[in-house]
Amino acid sequence: MKRYNSIGDLSAVVTGLLLAFNLPPTMPLWMAVIGAGVAIVVVKQMFGGIGNNFVNPAIAARVILTISFPAAMTRWAVQASYAADAGSRAVAGGIGPDLVSTATPLYLLQTHGQMPSYLDLFLGVKGGCIGEVSILALCIGVIYLVARKVITLWLPLTYVATVAILTALAGEDPLYHVLSGGLFLGAFFMATDYVTSPLTRKGKIIFGFGCGLFTALIRLFGGMTEGVSFSILLMNILTPHLDRWTLPIPFGGGVKHAKR
Repeated sequence: MKRYNSIGDLSAVVTGLLLAFNLPPTMPLWMAVIGAGVAIVVVKQMFGGIGNNFVNPAIAARVILTISFPAAMTRWAVQASYAADAGSRAVAGGIGPDLVSTATPLYLLQTHGQMPSYLDLFLGVKGGCIGEVSILALCIGVIYLVARKVITLWLPLTYVATVAILTALAGEDPLYHVLSGGLFLGAFFMATDYVTSPLTRKGKIIFGFGCGLFTALIRLFGGMTEGVSFSILLMNILTPHLDRWTLPIPFGGGVKHAKR
């Protein structure tokens, strides 16, 4: 296309890693390739390349894969030695599979099944996407990003707090909701994307509240057990409006001058 080749900036690598974090461990490789193509070629490059995409590429690819391949995107597995049922525990003696299929904590919560402990949720002994299961590992990543001043905490903390408060008001365990699903991954690693999140502090707080509201509504009343991806995608679309509505007024300019 006779355009600058931006492969050296590693933005495609970051997008690929974030997409991988959002896929189940049993996902066929060719489906992951399709998702990567959608994220990098369609969502990013066709809209002008890095800095011009209006939604998070990895989130958009995950949503498309979920709609296109729902069975593959909802097939989960854990180490056999950590499986919840007694029959699966027996394979830890040496004979049996390395992985067994399992349900996610949010599905167990929705169906009133036997739920894992808080410690298991925190360490990652549960079913889920590759990058969402271990809250401990995600916390280490968050500390690194904050220390390097890559992200600020206004948006993700508002997001997590909103989900916790709304699920508590609905009579559910807020800590279980915070430690389950892709909330931590989405709030700290996906919603904080520079390009698709607001620039102002007030805009970040509104963005986080909106994501938390949609996530809680989908989890509590929707047919799907998880709503993080759809929530971030919806708020990505509103980001230009949030930037415009929360634009600081120049000193001495007045409201009328700021709107020009």
